[in-house]
Amino acid sequence: MSVSWWAWVAVMLAVAAMLAVDLFLHRDNHVIGFREAAVWSGVWIAAGLLFGVLLWAWQGGDMAGTYFAGYLIEKALSIDNVFVFALIFTYFAVPAAFQHKVLFWGVLGALAFRLAFIFVGAELLETFFWTAYLFGAFLVYTGYKMAFRHGEQSPPDRNPVVRLVRRLLPTDARYHGDRFFTQVDGRRVATLLFVVLIAVEASDLIFAIDSVAAILAITTSTFIVWTANAFAILGLRSLYFCLAGLLRRFVHLHYGLAVLLAFAGVKLILSETPVGKLPIPVTLGVIVVTVGAAILWSLVSTRRGPDGPDEPAPDPAGPAGPEHGRAATTSGAS
Repeated sequence: MSVSWWAWVAVMLAVAAMLAVDLFLHRDNHVIGFREAAVWSGVWIAAGLLFGVLLWAWQGGDMAGTYFAGYLIEKALSIDNVFVFALIFTYFAVPAAFQHKVLFWGVLGALAFRLAFIFVGAELLETFFWTAYLFGAFLVYTGYKMAFRHGEQSPPDRNPVVRLVRRLLPTDARYHGDRFFTQVDGRRVATLLFVVLIAVEASDLIFAIDSVAAILAITTSTFIVWTANAFAILGLRSLYFCLAGLLRRFVHLHYGLAVLLAFAGVKLILSETPVGKLPIPVTLGVIVVTVGAAILWSLVSTRRGPDGPDEPAPDPAGPAGPEHGRAATTSGAS
């Protein structure tokens, strides 16, 4: 699909405008409650669906269906991002009032990273047919790891990118309000909040590779892939504040996401065989049924038992335990 430059400009301006409005409305760093997060989630989802409708009117049902398939798979995979964000915020004991700011700037970085990955990945798939087998095998392996090694999480402060930033920049082991940089003893240093931002960006960098490859399995149209990513990511912050307290109930969701990644990998490999690309309705059906079944399985498995309601889940924004307090006080070390 070839898209005129004005379409790219229009979408970029629309995304920038929505981000500007979001930043303005949250300039006071207030704590995001569930009701506010739910309203904003509805706004972002409506924006994503509206773009699909406009695409349908402009380019027809095939392109719109491809967009919706990419949007749904990115939206489903973004739930796994929420798990990691909760881990990072809890580990570093990030005050609830500052979490939205970290996620806002994290989203900007995610959009930039994914735009680069999309153009590189699409060019490789268009130029070298065998890269479809490599990307497909990577997605299948990623799905396997998500299904059977999902609990193997390294501490956020051991991430290579986080460690590199600490070596390159002087950091302070404390929060200084909502500032990413501050002055300490006459020199400019990065605050602990900046370290958290780097941890969020580093984790999303890994997720970007998976999600971009998964959508490229559906289409190599850079416009469709990027807009599906962009509209799904725009609602990631609100999704976090909606789901943060419910994460423990999604105990089997990673199996559904693993199936989606493996399906995308097989789909990508088949696209370079006589079988060819699977029809978009089939792709949409697999995405909806797989995610729906995984969520239903999780909710049924964690429903209230006969002895009373389950104990409430720990709030990712709440007080940190001893190990989290230790991480917060030592995170400035190189």
